[in-house]
Amino acid sequence: MAEKNGDQVVVDVGKWEWSEMWKKEDWWAVWLGFFILLMGVIIYFPQAGKLEQELTAIEAKYAADAQKTDKFRTIGWHQLNDAKKKVKAKDIAVGKWLSNFAKKTHSWSTNPANAFFMSESAATAKKEKAVAKAEPLKAAAAEALVVAQAAEAKAETAGFANAQLNEEAKTAIANWRDTRLKASKAQSKTKAKPYNQIGWLLLLGASFAVFFGIGMKAMGKSFTAFIIGFTFIWLVSVLSHFAATQATMKAYGVGYAFWAIFFGILISNTVGTPKFAMPAVQTEFYIKTGLVLLGASILFEKIITIGTAGIFVAWVVTPTVWLVTYYVGQKYIKIPSKRLNATICSDMSVCGVSAAIATAAACKAKKEELTLSVGLSLVFTSIMMIVMPAIIKTTFPVDKQLILGGAWMGGTIDATGAVAAAGAFLGEKALYVAATIKMIQNVLIGVMAFAVAIYFTTRVEAEETGKKVGAMEIWYRFPKFVIGFIAASIVFSLIYTSFNNQVAGLGPAMIDQGVVKGMGDLFRGWFFTLSFVSIGLATNFRELKEHLVGGKPLILYVFGQSFNLCLTLLVAYIMFYVVFPELTATI
Repeated sequence: MAEKNGDQVVVDVGKWEWSEMWKKEDWWAVWLGFFILLMGVIIYFPQAGKLEQELTAIEAKYAADAQKTDKFRTIGWHQLNDAKKKVKAKDIAVGKWLSNFAKKTHSWSTNPANAFFMSESAATAKKEKAVAKAEPLKAAAAEALVVAQAAEAKAETAGFANAQLNEEAKTAIANWRDTRLKASKAQSKTKAKPYNQIGWLLLLGASFAVFFGIGMKAMGKSFTAFIIGFTFIWLVSVLSHFAATQATMKAYGVGYAFWAIFFGILISNTVGTPKFAMPAVQTEFYIKTGLVLLGASILFEKIITIGTAGIFVAWVVTPTVWLVTYYVGQKYIKIPSKRLNATICSDMSVCGVSAAIATAAACKAKKEELTLSVGLSLVFTSIMMIVMPAIIKTTFPVDKQLILGGAWMGGTIDATGAVAAAGAFLGEKALYVAATIKMIQNVLIGVMAFAVAIYFTTRVEAEETGKKVGAMEIWYRFPKFVIGFIAASIVFSLIYTSFNNQVAGLGPAMIDQGVVKGMGDLFRGWFFTLSFVSIGLATNFRELKEHLVGGKPLILYVFGQSFNLCLTLLVAYIMFYVVFPELTATI
C-alpha cells in the first residue's frame, strides 16, 4: 500500500497475513528450531528428579569445605563445582545415542580413514599411547593438589586473615586447576573405542534432508528437487569437517567454517555449482534455524555470574566499536556499500559469522558482501586465537594474564570455539572469563539485527528510494528469526533459573548439559556448516571483485578490530581492576 505524504510516498504492506507464519523462511526457521528444543525438553526433563537427588548428595558432601572463606575460591569450592559438572542430563542412553547420531567426523592425523572408521586394534593402540601421555599429567595434577592443600591449610590456620598466605593459597590452587585442566584433556583421549561413522553420517544427512525439506515444501518449493540437491550440499559439509578435524588444522584453528566456504568457492569458481544442487543452496534457512538454537544457550543467570564488569565489557564496548567503525567506514574509508559496511561491523564487533549473517539478513546485503565479511572474519579469527595468547603470556603481568587476558580475548576474538581454545591455552580461569564474556556478547546478535533492520528500513532505504516507510513495512522486513532467537533465550533462561531454585546446579545439569548440549548444539554446528557451504557455492569471484577494489573492506576490518582490541583491553582493565576489584579477587 502506498499513500502520498507531502513530497514523499509512505510505503506500507498493509495488514498482517497469518499465512506468513507457515509460508516464510524466517518463521520456518523458528518452528524447526523450537521443534528441536522441544524434543530436548521431552527427552531430558523427566530426569530432573534423579539429578536433583545426585546434586543434593554432592552438596552435602562438599558444602562445608566450599564455604570456608570468601577471600578466594577454596579447593572444596572447586571440588563441589567439579562434582556438579559431572551431573548431566545428556548422559542417559538416548543422550549418548543422539551424540553418536549427530557426531561430526573424528580427529585424525596421518590416516584419513580414521575420520570415519577405526578398528579395534587401532583403537587399542591409540588408547595405550594416550594413557602413556596422560599418566605423567595425572601425577603432576595430583602433586599440585597436595601443594594447594598445604597452602590452603596454612591460610586456614591463620584464620584466612593473612593476606600473603591467602595469596599463596590462591596461586597454588590456580596452578592445580591449570594442571588439572591439562590432565583432564589428556585423560579424555584415553577413551578411544572402535567406530564406524559412515552409517551415522548417511542417516544424519537423510534426516536433515527431510527436516529442511518439509519447510521447503511448505514454502512452495519442490521437495524432491531439494532432496536431490541436498545430497551434494551434505557431501561437501562432511568433507569440510573431515578437513577441519585433521590434527594440524585443528592446532592452527583452521575450522570447519573456513573449509566449508573454501570448498564451496572452489567448486563454484572452477567446475561451477551443479544446477541440481542449487535448490538446496539455502544459506539463510540453515543459519537462521541454527541461530534460534543458539538463543537457548544464552542463559541470563550464567551471564550475571561474572558480574557487571563482564556485562559492561560486552554490552558497552561492542556497540561503541560498531558505531565508530561504521562511521569511519562511511566518512573516511568511504566503503561504497552501506550494507557491506554494516555487515563487516557486526562480524568484527559482535561474534563473527553468526552476527554477519544475521545483519546481512536484516539490511538485505548481497550474498557476495556477506561472503567477503565472513572471509575476513575467518582469517583474522585464526590468527588472533594463536597470537593473542602468546602476546598475553609474554607481555601481561602474571597476576593479570588470566582474568584481563581472558576478558580481552572474549571480547575481541570472533568465534566462540576459537575463544574457548585461546582461553584454555592460558588456563582454566582465562577460559571461564573468555567464554562467559563471549556468551554475553552473543546476546547482541538479536539486538544488532533489530537495530540494523530499523535503521536500514527507515533511513538508508528511505534515502535511496525517496519513500518514507510505514510501520507495517518495518515489521514485514524485520528478520523474524530474531524473535525465535530472543524467545529461546528468555524461555530457557527462566527454566534454568526455576531448576536452580530447586537445588543449585540443577539448571546447568538440565538445560546447559541437557537440552542445549545434548540436543541444540549437536545440530546447530551442522546447520552452520550447511550455511557456510551454501555461501561458498553461491559465490563467484567476479561478483566479489568490485568490493575488493582499493582494499577498503580489509582496511575497514583492520581499523575496526584494532580499535576493538584497544578499547576492550582498556575497559576490561578498568572494570575488573579499578571499578570491581572485589569481583576479580573471587573469580
